[in-house]
Amino acid sequence: AILCTILDVFMLDAGSSRTTVYVYQWPAEKENDTGVVSQTFKCSVKGLGISSYGNNPQEIVKPIDDCMNKVKEKIPSHLHKNTPTYLGATAGMRLLRLQNETAANEVLGSIQNYFRSQPFEFRGAQIITGQEEGVYGWITANYLMGNFLEVCGKIWVHPHGAETMGALDLGGASTQLSFVPEECMQNSNSTLQVQLYGYEYSVYTHSFQCYGRDEAEKRLLASLVDKTKVDNPCYPQNYETVLTMKSLYGSLCTESLRPTNYNPGQLINFKGTGDPALCREKVSLLFNFTACNDKGEDCSFNGVYQPKLKGKFVAFSGFYYTANALNLTGCFPLADFNSSMWFFCSQNWNQVSMNFLHLERGKIKEHLCCSFWVLWHLAKRLIGIFFFAFQVGNSSIAWSLGYMLNLTNMIPAESHLIQLPVNPFLFAGLLFFFTAVALLSLIAIDLWCYTITGN
Repeated sequence: AILCTILDVFMLDAGSSRTTVYVYQWPAEKENDTGVVSQTFKCSVKGLGISSYGNNPQEIVKPIDDCMNKVKEKIPSHLHKNTPTYLGATAGMRLLRLQNETAANEVLGSIQNYFRSQPFEFRGAQIITGQEEGVYGWITANYLMGNFLEVCGKIWVHPHGAETMGALDLGGASTQLSFVPEECMQNSNSTLQVQLYGYEYSVYTHSFQCYGRDEAEKRLLASLVDKTKVDNPCYPQNYETVLTMKSLYGSLCTESLRPTNYNPGQLINFKGTGDPALCREKVSLLFNFTACNDKGEDCSFNGVYQPKLKGKFVAFSGFYYTANALNLTGCFPLADFNSSMWFFCSQNWNQVSMNFLHLERGKIKEHLCCSFWVLWHLAKRLIGIFFFAFQVGNSSIAWSLGYMLNLTNMIPAESHLIQLPVNPFLFAGLLFFFTAVALLSLIAIDLWCYTITGN
């Protein structure tokens, strides 16, 4: 028999629109050099993503601290100092670093300073690349779908004939597409080699910067502006809102669209017209499909190389939230998504408010139609069925779990804490013998005491 410790580690997934804290756990022993990781806790940090704190990085601490207090309660205090802690930032911080590297460094520095005062073993805050984000999401999706490991009796085995699924991850600032192609790829820069549980995978992955839900909508709105009052076919009929020029053109994704008379504080009034056909047309202009005309089938859009698609895909993050808003879950053809989307985008604001009470105003309702068509254009080249998912079992489909699985490949397996030096049957016999001797000795001592004292 072997006793093995359980390792706790927690990860802060710092996305462009929100930060989520995950606590993961795995036995110190591995399966073919990779840990079997499970999610034990999740906490959503209040407020926007860390990239929104570029002008006031010291304000990051308070919302993170609320979740950290919950983590402290979840993990026993005597384990805190040996619990590794990581923060990985994605597209929002990638954009901030390109736009203002000093501000990005100050945000990360504020986080570093905060964790120095915490009892955990903080191992750094870093901005991961788009490729890393894509492949970690692919690892998570396939791990949770059971495409790497399955339980057979009491042991973990590689599932016979298992095929991996492709992964579509729609974030706030970028979208990642990752899958294992049928043939060897010509463009090695688009490929990452992954080794998990003794098997190697060559994963094509590409991150489309500025094609996340939030940044794509900013680009759409910025492209519509030609005066201070603008009709938006992607907003529900009769919906109105006022935005500043800075909120539209302050991003690196819309910088090239700034008008010559750009004034950060200038107000722009948007009024929804609820026209799904025109909305689709306007959103399509965000994608340059003609750049692939002379590149054959091995191209997605904007001239980006992409090998022939293979198998089914699991779509998560923003893809899931968008589909779930229409009560579409699980597997369904893109045509079903299209018809539901058309119905939603044709309604006026009063109808949307009454018929979709489960959606929050200010976060989802008024932005859905644009998100739908962004998703549709991103996905329309994929053939077959999509599986939209938020989590499998108790684990969220997020790149952070894939990061943890990859990390376990680098952390040495812990040596056995207790290794029995003899045959288990012999050990059991010796244990019985010594127990019997101890009991007889106690009886003898009692008899001796009785003889001496008479009690």
